[in-house]
Amino acid sequence: MKPQTLTAELLELDALNAQRLLAPLCELLQDAVHGGASVGFHAPLDSARAQAFWEGVIDALATGDRRVWVILVGGQVAGSVQLEPCTKENGRQRGDIMKLLVHRQWRRRGFARALMEHAQNEARAMGLRTLVLDTEVGSAAEVVYQALGWQRVGEIPDYADLPDGTPVATAYYYLTLKALA
Repeated sequence: MKPQTLTAELLELDALNAQRLLAPLCELLQDAVHGGASVGFHAPLDSARAQAFWEGVIDALATGDRRVWVILVGGQVAGSVQLEPCTKENGRQRGDIMKLLVHRQWRRRGFARALMEHAQNEARAMGLRTLVLDTEVGSAAEVVYQALGWQRVGEIPDYADLPDGTPVATAYYYLTLKALA
């Protein structure tokens, strides 16, 4: 019997689609936290807190304050990334990349890179010139960001906690989009 080939699909979520995918989005976030990712939550992350987070994202999607892309594999949410353009009058040329998440079962398949490249291209198409993000020092995500040309500007010790409560340093990065054009 031939193994089944699963196709990955990258798509942008609107509020309605995000609501339809709420359960798998919650599972993605819980997998990240339970896998040790420093993404804003202590473990264990229960369903109610994961749902509250995603409902806030859905609200931001509905108002146009945020954009979210996911990779679906066989109907499962394998990964996601978010972009929040700055709404300040003097900052409309920049945006924040947030919550790059790839389910542990789907890692090392290029999904993080694909999500980041897509978000960067969409940000450029929106007229953004600079993106910023923060991540746990020494994380696998740092390797992805550096490979994509992001510039590390420094770190803050004990800035966040790992899911088990252990303090961890956070690294800050920026990417100038016109340099990629």
